[in-house]
Amino acid sequence: QVQLVESGGGLVQAGGSLRLSCAASGRIISINAMGWYRQAPGKQRELVAAITSGGSTNYADSVKGRFTISRDSAKNTVYLQMYSLRPEDTAVYYCNADRLRSDYGYYLEVWGQGTLVTVSS
Repeated sequence: QVQLVESGGGLVQAGGSLRLSCAASGRIISINAMGWYRQAPGKQRELVAAITSGGSTNYADSVKGRFTISRDSAKNTVYLQMYSLRPEDTAVYYCNADRLRSDYGYYLEVWGQGTLVTVSS
């Protein structure tokens, strides 16, 4: 079956860096867009960054200039490089695949299980 597996979360001090990875598996044929969302305690899930199959990117205002999203389409993998981390970046980060086509079927959205990023002050 199709799944997204995230890695790279952890504990970091304010001002530090982390790199998140998300690999899609399951006989993938194509993925339209991939992205990262986050959800802090007591808050709604929000878009952090997204990248289309053509390489166009979109960022939340709060992370512009600090985070960079990239994608290796051959590996069906998306990355989120995070610099200058702040305590307010603390959240569970979820990987998302939009309009994924695989040998198992067509999926409008697929979500990863989430990875926790904690930024200490």
